[in-house]
Amino acid sequence: MTNNFETTVTKSKDISMRWRNIPAPQRGEMIRQFGEELRSQKESLALTITKEARKIKTESLGEVQEAIDMCDFAVGLSRQLYGLTMPSERPNHRLQELWHPLGVVGCITAFNFPMAVFAWNFCLAAVCGNSIIWKPSPHANECAKGIKEAWDKVSGDFSDLVLILEGGNEEAVSICKDKRIALVSATGSTEMGKELAPIVSARLGKLLLELGGNNAAIVSPSANLDLTIKGIAFSACGTAGQRCTSLRRLFVHKDIYTDCVERLKNCFDDLVIGCPSKENSQIGPLISENSYNSMQKILDSLKAKEVEVIGGERLEIEDPKEFYVKPALVLVKNIEDEMLTETFAPILYVKEYEDIKDAIHMQNDVAQGLSSSIFTNDIRESELFLSEDGSDCGIANVNIGTSGAEIGGAFGGEKDTGGGRESGSDAWKNYMRRVTATVNYGEDLPLAQGVEFDES
Repeated sequence: MTNNFETTVTKSKDISMRWRNIPAPQRGEMIRQFGEELRSQKESLALTITKEARKIKTESLGEVQEAIDMCDFAVGLSRQLYGLTMPSERPNHRLQELWHPLGVVGCITAFNFPMAVFAWNFCLAAVCGNSIIWKPSPHANECAKGIKEAWDKVSGDFSDLVLILEGGNEEAVSICKDKRIALVSATGSTEMGKELAPIVSARLGKLLLELGGNNAAIVSPSANLDLTIKGIAFSACGTAGQRCTSLRRLFVHKDIYTDCVERLKNCFDDLVIGCPSKENSQIGPLISENSYNSMQKILDSLKAKEVEVIGGERLEIEDPKEFYVKPALVLVKNIEDEMLTETFAPILYVKEYEDIKDAIHMQNDVAQGLSSSIFTNDIRESELFLSEDGSDCGIANVNIGTSGAEIGGAFGGEKDTGGGRESGSDAWKNYMRRVTATVNYGEDLPLAQGVEFDES
C-alpha cells in the first residue's frame, strides 16, 4: 500500500511493459493460481468484508466466490481473445483485427463490493496484458490489503501488477489526470462520475463508468406473488439497500396492489436485522452516519408532504455507534421528487399502475438506467419489457429482482449510470486497443477505391 502516486504509476508502467509480452494463456495460468489462493482464503477474506464493509456473512462469502468465479472466467478468456479476419475489396489482400493491451488501468472502487468489482476489472485487465492501480474506498482498505496479499503469494516477479493507492478524492483525481493511465474504471455515485469524467476526457483518456442506479420493478396481475415478494425483498433490502442494483421503485398493478403491499409489510416485519457476523442476520447496518442522515432527510421530506411511510426508523442493536435501520416502504399516489434520485439506503417506493405501457414509462422516466425487472407470467408483457419499447436499462430481468447479476453477462447501465460494461460477455475489449491491419500478400499494389497513382 502506498500514497506515493509517482512511484506507483512508474512501477505500474514498468511492470505492464514486461507483462504484455507474457503469452495470454500463461497470464491466464497466473490468474488461475490467484483464484485458487482466493479459494483457500475464502472464509478469512469474507470475514474481512463483514468486519469492514458490514455485509452479512452469506453476502461476504458470496462476494469472495464472485471474485473466484471471475478468475475462472478470465482463465478461459485468456485463450479466446479473438480478433476477426475480413475479406478485402482488393485482390490478394486481407483485413485483420488485432487486440493489444492498453498498458496501465486505474481502478476506483466503492465500499459496497470491496473485492468483487476489483476482480471484475483486474482479472480481465490482467489476462488482456495490463497492470492495474487500485484505489479502494477508504471504507475498505483492509479488504484491499487482503486481496493484494493473496495476489502476492502467487505472482512471483509480477507482484506489482496490482498496486494499491490509498486515499480519497485527491488520489482519484490524480489517477484521472495522468496520461500514463490508459483507462480509468470508476465505480461509485453519479455525482462522482460527473466530477471525474471531464478530467479523463480532457486528456482524451478512456473511461469505464459504473455509476448510480434508480432501479424499478413492475408487478403484473399474472405474477407469482410468492416468488415476487422474495425477489423484491432481497433486491430492496439486501446489503441494507446499498447496492447500485438495489430496488428503489415498485410499480404494482391495481388489481393486486393491496395484496402485494400487505405481503411486503409482513415480509419487511419478518426480516432479521442484526450484527452482520451473526449467522441468522439478513440485513446489517448502513455504512456510516452520513448514509443514515441522507435516508432520514428523504423520509422526513416525504412525511412533510403527508406521504405514507412505513418503517425507516433507526434500531438500537448492539453497538450504538452503528446505524441499523428498518427498511422503509413508501406508498405514493404520485411520482414524488424524492423518487427521481437514488438514496443509498433501504427505501422502497410503491405505486400502483393500470396499463403496462404506463408502468414501463414510469420505470424509464428517471436519469439512471442500470437495472430493471418485471414479474409476470404473461409472455406478451415480458417480451414487450425486453423489446426496444421496453426497459431502457442495461439490465432487464424477468421474474427475478434487480440485483444479483451473474458474471457471464456484461454488467452496466445507460444514461446517468455511465454506459460502461464490466465482467462478462465482450467486456474484455474495454481493456485493449483495436488495430485494423491490411496485409498484401500479392505482387501488385492495387490502390483503394480504384485510385490510379502510377509512376510517370
